[in-house]
Amino acid sequence: MSFGGAQAQEANAPAKNNQYCTNIADAASDARFALQKQALADMEKEIEGRIKVLEAKRAEYEEWLKRRNEVLEKADETIVMIYARMRPDAAALQLMNMDEEIAAAVIAKLNPRAASAVLNEMEPARAAQLANVITDAPKREKNPVRQN
Repeated sequence: MSFGGAQAQEANAPAKNNQYCTNIADAASDARFALQKQALADMEKEIEGRIKVLEAKRAEYEEWLKRRNEVLEKADETIVMIYARMRPDAAALQLMNMDEEIAAAVIAKLNPRAASAVLNEMEPARAAQLANVITDAPKREKNPVRQN
């Protein structure tokens, strides 16, 4: 009798397995949906964070561009023409004693040959300082942490 009962149980095993799988299918589907929903929420938070970083960078570059245009506007065309016609050594002496931004703006508006001759006549530290103002790259951290 026990042998017949064991065969009956083995025959019912696939039916029970199928019934078990059918019963937990909705729960498994709900769990999978919850995991996917959480993953999407995490990605959305990461994207929002990156958007904030990009917006901050955009604002920083807009401010940089505004400052750059203001500096270039300080050099009136008449003044630039005067310095363009001066000897490089005389122009260098006068520009070394001017406000940093105005001197940089004048040098930036000179043609490259005249500007290099004037910078060549200056003290190297002052010439480098004016070149930094001309390029006026936004200030960057020494060891920036990169966002992935």
